[in-house]
Amino acid sequence: MAETGRLKATVIGLSAVLMWATLGLFGAGSGNVPPFLLNTLCFGFSGTVALIWLIASGKTRLLRQPLGVWAFGTIGLFGFHFFYFTAIRNAPPVEANLINYTWPLLIVLFSALLPGETLRLHHIVGTVLGLAGAVLLITGGEGIAFSGESMLGYAAAVTSSLFWSSYSVLSRRLGAVPTEAVAGFCLMTALLSGLCHLALEETVWPAAPLEWASVLALAAFPVGLAFFTWDIGVKRGDIQVLGAAAYSAPLLSTLLLIAFGFGALTWSVGIACVAITVGAVIAAKDMIFRSRQKSVEAPQTKKV
Repeated sequence: MAETGRLKATVIGLSAVLMWATLGLFGAGSGNVPPFLLNTLCFGFSGTVALIWLIASGKTRLLRQPLGVWAFGTIGLFGFHFFYFTAIRNAPPVEANLINYTWPLLIVLFSALLPGETLRLHHIVGTVLGLAGAVLLITGGEGIAFSGESMLGYAAAVTSSLFWSSYSVLSRRLGAVPTEAVAGFCLMTALLSGLCHLALEETVWPAAPLEWASVLALAAFPVGLAFFTWDIGVKRGDIQVLGAAAYSAPLLSTLLLIAFGFGALTWSVGIACVAITVGAVIAAKDMIFRSRQKSVEAPQTKKV
């Protein structure tokens, strides 16, 4: 039963990766809305909808958490986005994204510090393959040149990666905190993002119905429901499989952009697809073959 629950939680967590794959498409459709305002709108909408659901279901008591839990959740969500936005403002986007996307690898490595988790060679091999695919995808197979003038941006990208990987792994230590509490983290992230918008950005609202629809789609899925399903996955699922599989998000995002005419299918995308897929399968080897073994053994058990 415990293994079944772990598998189910892992699958739920993987749905977050699928939703994050739509970030590029919906982000492109949202027009010229500046990052912190977009963050405010998305987290504000998703947090408010979640709060309404908690009120309607009589579960608002689940928001009564210690101050440390509120600080942890808010700093995790807001901190990651704050440093990511700082990175892409102060460094070339390719290099900033490349550094930021070390967080899945860090999740796998940091998971070795969790009680009951064992880091094996195939976890590392699978995740490194995923990282190699992500590098190829982000750079387009071309060289990258890190500049000394962009050190602030690079440092912010490293920090954003550390924030999200640490938040994901440490969430496992807060397994008693209900996933419903993420609604409060979203609302606090919206508030802090709004303050950053007022201080740092010029206000540009979505200019057309399609742009508003894209913002609402972002709020509903990649910047909304995804954080709730990810919380379930990292708390009760196979966190190493989730870390390795997270590299499929930029790949699926690229394929969606290509499908909707925002990009072209190239050799680098094809190779990245193979590397990330093979890496995810290798990292999930234990889970895949354990499930197959159980499905074969189940009928035999019935006959006995």
